Amino acid sequence: MPRRLRHLLLALLAACAGAVAAQPQRPNIVLLLADDWGFSDVGAFGGEIATPHLDELARRGMRFSNFHVTASCSPTRAMLLTGVDNHRNGVGNMRETIPQSHVGKPGYLSVLDRNVVTVASLLRDGGYRTYVAGKWHVGKEPHNLPPARGFDRSLVQGDSGSDNWETGKRYLDLTDRVYWYEDGKETVMPADFYSSQFYVDKTIEYLKADAAQAKPFFAYIGFQSNHIPLQAPAEFIAKYRGFYKNGWAALRQARRDKAVALGLVPASTQLAPVATTTDWDALSDADKAYQARRMEVYAAMAEAMDFHVGRLVAHLKATGAYDNTVFLFLSDNGAEGSDPYAVTLGRWWLDRNYRRDIDSLGAKGAYTVIGPSWGSAATSPLSTYKFYAGEGGLRVPLIVAGVPGMPANRIQPDFTHVSDIVPTLLDLAGVARPGTTYQGRPVEPLTGTSLLPALTGAAGPVHGPDEPIGYELSGNQALFKGDLKLVKNLPPLGDGQWHLYDIRQDPGETRDLQQQRPEAFRAMQADYAAYAKANGVLPMPEGYEPTRQVLINALVNVYVPRLALPALALLGLITLLIWKLRRRRRQRPS
Repeated sequence: MPRRLRHLLLALLAACAGAVAAQPQRPNIVLLLADDWGFSDVGAFGGEIATPHLDELARRGMRFSNFHVTASCSPTRAMLLTGVDNHRNGVGNMRETIPQSHVGKPGYLSVLDRNVVTVASLLRDGGYRTYVAGKWHVGKEPHNLPPARGFDRSLVQGDSGSDNWETGKRYLDLTDRVYWYEDGKETVMPADFYSSQFYVDKTIEYLKADAAQAKPFFAYIGFQSNHIPLQAPAEFIAKYRGFYKNGWAALRQARRDKAVALGLVPASTQLAPVATTTDWDALSDADKAYQARRMEVYAAMAEAMDFHVGRLVAHLKATGAYDNTVFLFLSDNGAEGSDPYAVTLGRWWLDRNYRRDIDSLGAKGAYTVIGPSWGSAATSPLSTYKFYAGEGGLRVPLIVAGVPGMPANRIQPDFTHVSDIVPTLLDLAGVARPGTTYQGRPVEPLTGTSLLPALTGAAGPVHGPDEPIGYELSGNQALFKGDLKLVKNLPPLGDGQWHLYDIRQDPGETRDLQQQRPEAFRAMQADYAAYAKANGVLPMPEGYEPTRQVLINALVNVYVPRLALPALALLGLITLLIWKLRRRRRQRPS
């Protein structure tokens, strides 16, 4: 080969290598999902709970102050993984709260349908390592466990929750046992652990095991904090002694004021009265001490989770991966306001499996919840809490940090939605959206809008002012359009009627605008009807009440199967005895 030609080829190769090297490195992605955290539980969102590691992510990145999910666990998780409305991805309702007449209907499988592809599958196809540790709650069938849904390595708890200290202990009598899966197969867990610590340990273990791989990673951690039972290490609980002695009304006001000071909600924000909140001053001193301890444990559990998030951050910094990692933190719904002890069957089972004296709360073998009064404070300054379509059930903290080129310490006040997360992650990773087919089979298309332009400083709202976004779960309904929200909540927190609010200016939902904006009120009802029809939303049966439905479903899913085998054995024994008696009679001489 002539020397001049050889030099030219070498120059071209060097130029090509330089172009490849100049391409931006794709970021790692860490998705942190808290369970049942209220809007203001994070310090950076107005809370008094110490969450320094989440607060640092907020300072580095962006807080979304108008971000919405669904009002309960599995529907949000299904949308977070697929970017598809929960009525189209199979999780129109949770297994625990679904009416029996809806079970198995289109969109009401209570697990992911086969017609959706997860963000993990798309990222893995696009060259990412993919990991998940923690609560799963979108299906235990082989085609729904993490390996079939795009995860290379996984350790998950399959259902709605479990004890945080003992791996084999259920939190309610809703399943026959606790189901744990490692890489898609049932696994034997250590007898004792602490859930937040264990899930972070697993994630770090996976990262270390594959450290030699050049591929970026996607790590999803589904924490059980702060799902019931509320449990936390003693050293964290001790830090909150006396924090809550002034009661839930004082806490709710303090959090509202801090959220205003931080610029997360307008100064005009008012607090709506909550029917399930009781009068703190009417309690005895002993009752006040007990109620305060419940909230102390809640705060400790949240801080413990933040502490273990800090351990993951420290690992990424030590390995040099931190500066190229995008973090997303959110909750699956608002704070939990229900109390299993208020239901006879729940109290009967809990009293046989857990302690609840004040000195043991938070410890191994003990059980507590915050209940509705503290629940309304945890979602402050919003109205309602988990299971309801008020802002307290649907609006949760979202923090995004580490996006290349993003401004620091910003607040995004525009309406955003959990369906926006999948397109955002795909854009960050440079992975194409699937459209209506995936690997030769039809799939539901993504419905959300990428947040990447907003994250990198683009002006303008994420969703247009005329874009309707519908919502329904267990009969509680909403439709969002620009700054307006049409909402209907069932009792006891609602009246079963439509109301209209400007949730940008009135996040507490205190000023009904249906009389001032009658045209918008009618148009949005028509939009909701169109959404319900297009997405196969089923009407709730007459007399549906979620707490009673949980009891019915426990009887159908747990107690009937549990009693079926003894009943069949008894029936078989009776049949055998009757057969023997008849045979004996036939054998007697006439």
